[in-house]
Amino acid sequence: MLLAVAEGERDARGDGVDAAVVRRAAGAGGLDAGVLDAAEAAGLVRLTGGRIGIVDPRTARTLYATAPAARRRAAHRLLAEAHAGGPHVLPVLFHRVAAATAPAPALGDALASGAAAIASAGTDSAELSAAWARSAELAAEDGVRALRLIHAADHARLAGLPRRARDLLAQAGYEGARDAVRGAAELVGGRLALQDGPVADAREALLLAAELLAPADAGRAQAARLAAMEAAWATGDAAACLEALEPPPAQPGTGADRRLTAYREGMAEVMHGRPAAGRQRLREVVAGAFGTTPQGPEALLRAGGAALVAGDLPAACRANSRALAVARARGPRLLVAQALERLAYAELRAGRHARARAHAEEGLRTARDAGQDNLAAHHHAILALVASVEGSAEAVAEHADAAERVAAPHGLAQAATLAQWARARADLARGRVAEAAARLGPLVGPGPRRGHFAVRMLAVPCFVEAAARTGQAEAARSAVAEFARWAGQGADPQAPAQLARCRALLSGHQECEALFVAALARHEEATGDFERGRTQLLYGAWLRRRRRPGEARGRLRDALVSFERGGALGWAAQARAELRATGDAAPREPSGPLTQLTPQQLRIARCVAEGATNREVALSLSVSPRTVDHHLRNVFAVLGIRSRVELSRLVDRAEKTIAHP
Repeated sequence: MLLAVAEGERDARGDGVDAAVVRRAAGAGGLDAGVLDAAEAAGLVRLTGGRIGIVDPRTARTLYATAPAARRRAAHRLLAEAHAGGPHVLPVLFHRVAAATAPAPALGDALASGAAAIASAGTDSAELSAAWARSAELAAEDGVRALRLIHAADHARLAGLPRRARDLLAQAGYEGARDAVRGAAELVGGRLALQDGPVADAREALLLAAELLAPADAGRAQAARLAAMEAAWATGDAAACLEALEPPPAQPGTGADRRLTAYREGMAEVMHGRPAAGRQRLREVVAGAFGTTPQGPEALLRAGGAALVAGDLPAACRANSRALAVARARGPRLLVAQALERLAYAELRAGRHARARAHAEEGLRTARDAGQDNLAAHHHAILALVASVEGSAEAVAEHADAAERVAAPHGLAQAATLAQWARARADLARGRVAEAAARLGPLVGPGPRRGHFAVRMLAVPCFVEAAARTGQAEAARSAVAEFARWAGQGADPQAPAQLARCRALLSGHQECEALFVAALARHEEATGDFERGRTQLLYGAWLRRRRRPGEARGRLRDALVSFERGGALGWAAQARAELRATGDAAPREPSGPLTQLTPQQLRIARCVAEGATNREVALSLSVSPRTVDHHLRNVFAVLGIRSRVELSRLVDRAEKTIAHP
């Protein structure tokens, strides 16, 4: 048992140890290796897949802490011999340090050198954290000890162990140390805050780290500035992003990384309002990620972000997918959740909602396990947006609530904007256009309450649809004017079609049809069934109101197919309702008492059953509240009911019968 626990000291995560190593050490010490089977039978350990796991970690800690020092050293000595001749030197060095009977700075130096040498070779970050922490115990100087503990903290962070990382950082006692040590500590602390804390605080810590590190370590200083830019991006502070992207002062004898420079310069150009020049530099970053030289996950994630800003969604998906594969294969574990979030968002933008949901659900679990609450909030926001397409109002509310619980105290403007957009899109799917307009107006308009600078334009088409249907034409036209400039920059393949659709909603009868036709032609140039379906639905509804039911049916059937193919069930229900209003015998006709209603009465009954007021139904169906009231009285009379509650129950039973005949 002591051998197993001592071997576990090498891995701060406590995922279990190699049973073969423990058995070799036991044999070398003259112990009966079969005692492991007895320990498993007694419920002390668990043997699975060649690994030993301690059932109760508290028992392990007590066993190791109370064992005589000589006995602990003997266990580590046997383990060092068991690892000797193996493919990795780090375990041997670790156990030799732990077995030392007197202060042995040379052994500590050797362990630190071994950890530094293999830090980029795919070694588990938890093991590296333990190695740096153990080497710090034998450091002869306070500054060296502090720096090693800071390295241990950083690797604990990368291993998804934020609590241990903070503990190690506190032990470092770097106050008063030289600038390089303080800068290293601020870099780790800032990155921890970026994972789980107020991101504005993270930005300031990272900018300070860059300032302190610049004279001695230009590479890490640049990494700190890019992390500060990431923090500023999360807060939605464009000016702070530009501050972080400013070129660092040139240092004698240091050469800038060409791809990092291209990324920094490209992002700065875009943020300065020079998108053409910026996207040219960002495309260099993307091209470099798919070259012959293998890239690490950090470089691939940068390439994915560059592709997204450049408007190349296929490249963004590919780069983030490769980053995920590399992070899973070689680590660090921390980047798995980040790669899943970037990939899910890119797929969402590309209209692949089912894939986005699968990756965001996995990413949410991974982020929670690694203590990355800020990243978990982003995953929740993505899942809320997916749910707003798939038609689950409950899932939208659940994920949006979860995102906003973290976004508010931590200043995550991007996650908050995505969550509000998801709520508004769910409102649109249910015909609650007034609520959708109220939610989106502040996000897309000018002023301090506006949404995140990188997201607000994406929400404009939803706002224009809601505003046009609630009589807010002037606000909608103002938003479209800005959206037109943004669409012309090539930032989103869907934007040209959405722009034509927005203009159609705000135009007179003569121009409207031509603009809808132009929007559908533009949709053929981009992927994604959902946005095409929305244009087809709005065009079909417009044709129906112009008393052209035959033409309307064709467009509405196309919309229904697009929504069903894309899994947009709530929107498919709208298309079916519009088809019924044209007199079309669409699939999944109502059963039971609902068959007695006219198509218009049925549409009103379903809206009311979902909780809409008469005014909301009127806005949704483009009729007057008096018309809704008249039809609703007839619905009650035909169905023999007296209240909206009874209507809701009756419609719910009928819809369940349709879904499960």
